[in-house]
Amino acid sequence: MFRFFADHLRLLLQGANQPGNKGNLYRLPRRAYTLADVEIDWLKSCGIKGVILDLDNTIVSEDDRYLSPGAEDWIQKAKLAGLKFFILSNGKRRYRVQYWCDRLDIPAINPAKKPFPAAFRKAIAHMQLQPQQVVVIGDGLHTDILGAWLSKCCSIQVATLPHPLRWWEKIGGKWVQFPYPEKSKLWEFDSSFY
Repeated sequence: MFRFFADHLRLLLQGANQPGNKGNLYRLPRRAYTLADVEIDWLKSCGIKGVILDLDNTIVSEDDRYLSPGAEDWIQKAKLAGLKFFILSNGKRRYRVQYWCDRLDIPAINPAKKPFPAAFRKAIAHMQLQPQQVVVIGDGLHTDILGAWLSKCCSIQVATLPHPLRWWEKIGGKWVQFPYPEKSKLWEFDSSFY
């Protein structure tokens, strides 16, 4: 039953990745392995001016063990290219979200209660953009990608960084997230200074 729902949800959300104009010749990818794999110039050519990012298992693993390779450099390059950023996190440790907001110099809402669209709308309004000018990048189909669709934004799902699985991830498995490729580069992260 869950697989049936997830497959239908995935087909429904495929239409959410259409950028702004229906006649636009460019199309955003639906998936990327890491944040650094997303082409900044491609985003801009699609009319994207803002990025809503997920934190847990997209930038840093939920257990603070791994950092997405090249994520911080990618964010800095995207900022220099003129893109605006906002973080939406469902994480329960507010001090952790605050640490990453300060480190990346990006505002955030925590808890965001994704996929409900209220936080997405606040982030879009804060960036002073229209939904079709914003892309949501995160690892969860059931939170980030569904929230983007409900908010009328484009979305790109990245592979989830290795982390201890929660009960719904064990049940939903690859239908809600796609695993980080085995033997791919991972950066260790030392969280002892939080």
